[in-house]
Amino acid sequence: MANTTNNRKRNFSRATRTHDSFDKTRQYQPLPQNIMIIINTGNGKGKTTAAFGQALRASGQNLRVVIIQFIKGAWQTGETKAVHRNLPHIEIHISGTGFTWEAENKQEVIEAGREGWNLARGKILSGKYDLVVLDELTYLIQYGIISEAEVLGVLAERPPGTHIVITGRDAPPGLIAVADLVTEMREIKHPFAQGTKGCQGIEF
Repeated sequence: MANTTNNRKRNFSRATRTHDSFDKTRQYQPLPQNIMIIINTGNGKGKTTAAFGQALRASGQNLRVVIIQFIKGAWQTGETKAVHRNLPHIEIHISGTGFTWEAENKQEVIEAGREGWNLARGKILSGKYDLVVLDELTYLIQYGIISEAEVLGVLAERPPGTHIVITGRDAPPGLIAVADLVTEMREIKHPFAQGTKGCQGIEF
């Protein structure tokens, strides 16, 4: 038993030293042949959550990450709070107004969407980021604020080494065709259907 405990302590010590040396001396960069476009779509929950998990993983490997959120508005979710408090090296921009297409001021919706897309396009084409997360981008296409062709053009022109993650329901066929990894989140059961409100810290 004593030998087992000592082995565990030595293994933990080695793991700690490896982590420290990784942060200080090693830089991991994506291989050009593995650059990916990833889409999280479908009517189920978890699309944004998965994208933030991808951003966290990339950040842990010293990749440069930027997140642009097109719909969320000023509402501070748990994930955005965590980024602001603990992960200053992940850049995040909330460009939306929390809108839906039923909003009274549709011009404001359009302007906010275009402004967010212009920001995202600049970030993608800058070559400064290894991972760009476009959260809920598909809704801008659905609402006609930007065109699918416009998005495809920017994706085709992006510099080598830039991974893209796109989230949102009803991803259009053109985006799915050029993506390397597409996951459909399908709702099977959700407490909202029983009138249960969202759980803070779990759903937002």
